Amino acid sequence: MDAITPQMWGAIWDGLLETLQMVGISGVFTVLFGLPLGIALFTFNSLGFTGRVVNTVLGVLVNITRSFPYAILMVSLIPLTKILVGTSIGPIAASVSLTIAAVPFFARLVETALRDVHSGKTDAAFAMGSSRMQVIRKVWLPEAMPTLIAAVTTTIVTIVGYSAMAGLIGGGGLGRLAYNYGYQRFIPEVMVVTIVILIILVQLIQLVGDRLSRVVDHR
Repeated sequence: MDAITPQMWGAIWDGLLETLQMVGISGVFTVLFGLPLGIALFTFNSLGFTGRVVNTVLGVLVNITRSFPYAILMVSLIPLTKILVGTSIGPIAASVSLTIAAVPFFARLVETALRDVHSGKTDAAFAMGSSRMQVIRKVWLPEAMPTLIAAVTTTIVTIVGYSAMAGLIGGGGLGRLAYNYGYQRFIPEVMVVTIVILIILVQLIQLVGDRLSRVVDHR
């Protein structure tokens, strides 16, 4: 580790903060957009012919976005990123492509989580006169909460991996550091350190997610 100077450790710390910034921003917006999209995918499928048509349209859009490899998606979104945040470089700019890539992934996980809710509880809620919105808030989401937390955890871990690729086109973070110093400047110690940090970060995210999932699981 002698090749890593104090200045390099400072750059690694800055890279970690940029990675956390990307993951944090995109993670929040992924949940904000992906949760209602996942609920819509599940709900419209049971609303007759019109609902199934809407579900099909939403499903096609979700599948199209998911079919793009992230490296291609983030490059193709550069013009949109410039419009939204005024720049195509930096962690905030990278959060745009990270969010767009993660939303359909998370939405499908939400849809799957809601499918696992026992239909008897839904039928009982409707029989007692609950509206569909009340069923969503008081039956589906509480019953699916452990699985939803696991879905959030899986999505955030995926975003961490995506964020490393985002660094290759100016997104910053540990991915940029590993590429610039570990690969281009032939300093393998930097590559090793960034990999270890990313592994620790993923393990911490998974640990917290698993713990929260067990805490809210009252089944």
